Parts: sequence; C-alpha cells; structure tokens
Amino acid sequence: MSNSTFSLKKWLLPLVGLVLFASLAVVVMQRPQAPDVTFTTLDGKKISMQSLRGKTVLVNFWATDCPGCIKEMPTLIDTYKRYKDKNFEVIAVAMPYDPPAQVLNYTKEKALPFSVMHDGLGEMVQAFGNVNLTPTAFVFDPHGRRLQKVIGELDFNQLQKLIEQQGK
Repeated sequence: MSNSTFSLKKWLLPLVGLVLFASLAVVVMQRPQAPDVTFTTLDGKKISMQSLRGKTVLVNFWATDCPGCIKEMPTLIDTYKRYKDKNFEVIAVAMPYDPPAQVLNYTKEKALPFSVMHDGLGEMVQAFGNVNLTPTAFVFDPHGRRLQKVIGELDFNQLQKLIEQQGK
C-alpha cells in the first residue's frame, strides 16, 4: 500500500464520520412542530397550542373504553398536580367514537384537573397525524417542538424527567 493511499484512508474515515454525525445532528434538531390547532374543552374554553408556548405540553388521546387509558389516568392526574406550577400543561383529547356523555361523566366523576376535550369531528385526530390507537401521547417542549410520541401507556418516570429537563 502506498503512502498516498494510506494517507487518504487516514483522513477519509474521520471525514465520513464527521459528515454522518453532522447529518444526525440536523435530523435531531429538526423536531416536528406542534400542529397549529385550537382545542375546545368540555366547558367551552378555547386553548390554542400557540397560547401554550413557554410550557411543556402533553396532548393525550384517550377513550373511556380504553383499559390502558383508564389505568394511567390516576398517575397522569398526580403528574399534572405535581408539575402544573412548573409550566406543565395537559390536554386530554377524547376520541371521536367515545360517547360525549360518557366523556363528561368520567371527567366529572374522576375530577380531572386538566383540560379535557371531546374530538367529535376528528379534527385533532387528523391534525396529530391520524391517531387511531389509545392511549397515544405527544409531549412538546416550551418552543412547540415535539419531544416524544408514545403509543401505549406512558412511562411516567421518563415523562417526569422530560418535564424537569425543560424547566432548566
């Protein structure tokens, strides 16, 4: 092997590594933005994603007939209560097929402390990428960039770490 071939290989491998690392960094930096939507809560209050800038936001798609949703609800309530004064917000979006009266009854019965909406027309389901499984959760940073999408039950330890990281 000649010196020029060895020299080229010596520089080529680190250069390729640097290019791959830079490409990965660009992909990580380009997290999807929150959709530009406005939620209408069960009590008629309008909350836009834009108005939630500055907060870590969890948008949780759920249904009253979803065992995983019901199982995680007490921990979601506790997490909300623990972090609501630390710029954390939860919007619980009930699926279009969920009977509105059932959503309202569950919300009152469990005294859900966060905003709840019924997505009767499926607008939120579409805006968030055609959500069709519950529970599905999206976590957004204070700049509206998606940090996480979880299909299935949330890992609340991981969620709490994300919330705490955003507060720093």
